[in-house]
Amino acid sequence: MEPILLYGHPEGSSLGLIAALEWLGRPYRLCRVDMLGQMRRPDYGRLNGRHETPVLITDAGRALTETMAIASWLEARDDERRISFEPLTPQADRMHQLMAFVNTGFTAAFAPLWAAMEMKDPDPDYQAALRRFGRKQVIARHDRLEMMIGDEAWLVGERPTLADAFLVGVARWLEFHEVADVSRWPRLAALRRNLQADAAVVYAMAVERGEAAAGGGACIGHIALEDVIARFGR
Repeated sequence: MEPILLYGHPEGSSLGLIAALEWLGRPYRLCRVDMLGQMRRPDYGRLNGRHETPVLITDAGRALTETMAIASWLEARDDERRISFEPLTPQADRMHQLMAFVNTGFTAAFAPLWAAMEMKDPDPDYQAALRRFGRKQVIARHDRLEMMIGDEAWLVGERPTLADAFLVGVARWLEFHEVADVSRWPRLAALRRNLQADAAVVYAMAVERGEAAAGGGACIGHIALEDVIARFGR
């Protein structure tokens, strides 16, 4: 069977994994998950007990969670090195370094902003403090990423890789939370323009919005969440 990626909307970090699957070019399916509704239902816990996205249903029918684990699964099957590099090379090391930074400190910096926005019982003073702290953290992590970016068109070399996939879904949170203008970081701004113009990313964004879109041909259709849970839920 083809792997199935369960991706979240709106503004899910899993957007980049759709682009990665497009770059990889192997057949796959998608399942769109409403993170504000479907993801919180008890039956979703049969796929991921932490009630998070993304989830990958592997070609063996197993539910694999956590972005780093899913990326490792894809990298191991990237025989043509379309989204990764040969193991033990400097390029592979740099890709993993950037993936780790984006997936940990960079992504986590937004956590106070999400917490303030999603607070069930409003507490204006606490929310304001979370936003001040969150903005400071996000700006600091953007400063560090700007220092790590080289002169290439992509994060590692001359083509997009898993490192770029990790970044593209999260980087847009800068504007979503109205933290700062990306022009403050010229290298990151140029990289984001390249990503936003990439055909796979354009496709992923359209799919996330729920639009009918034509990708590169690797995606062979969507599956309803209820069907995925019935077939693969524990």
